[in-house]
Amino acid sequence: MKNYHSIVDAFNGRPALPRCPGRDLRSRFRRGALLAFFLGALCLLASLSASAQAAPAADKGGLRLSAGVTFSAYELGYGQVKIFGESAFVDADTLRHFGVEGEGRLLNFHLKSYAGGPGGSERANTYLIGPRYSRYYGRFQPYAKALVGFGQFTYPYGLARETDLVVAGGGGLDYRLTNRIRWRAADVEYQFWPQFTFGRMSSYGVSSGIRFKIF
Repeated sequence: MKNYHSIVDAFNGRPALPRCPGRDLRSRFRRGALLAFFLGALCLLASLSASAQAAPAADKGGLRLSAGVTFSAYELGYGQVKIFGESAFVDADTLRHFGVEGEGRLLNFHLKSYAGGPGGSERANTYLIGPRYSRYYGRFQPYAKALVGFGQFTYPYGLARETDLVVAGGGGLDYRLTNRIRWRAADVEYQFWPQFTFGRMSSYGVSSGIRFKIF
């Protein structure tokens, strides 16, 4: 809670957060966004290239598109708090086991008022894309993924917000309930924020939800 106490001190006239100059922040975001775009594009091209390689006739033309929603529980590096939220994802898998996953995750931690001050919220939202590899074992489909994109971090009490590069890795397990509905039993993910203002930050957590087959 030390960080939060120092934030509240800002209401008494004492600076709590060392702010980056706007120009430096915009420059960092442009570099991070550009890197995320090129890495995402390379991941997508690699996945498409793998699926386009010569394959047995039974495997050709196999593409499965699905989307879903999950509830997420994470341990956030800033403040060492447990933060909760929801996410939405889209998976494009081929019968050659390679695919692409895109996800958006919205996490929120509400802070109670301290020393008579107002309450506030700490938010960590991420938008990531990258390749994934999965296999089928009956009703089970385990998978691994490597993602890159950007994250938007909002400090408590509305003091500041920043946008940074985020790199993540993880995996999980889907279970087929019906021909079109799968239970995402567990999705484990580790996120790394290398450009975070207070030094490199990491977070990790688990999500669970439902996945729907589109075609």
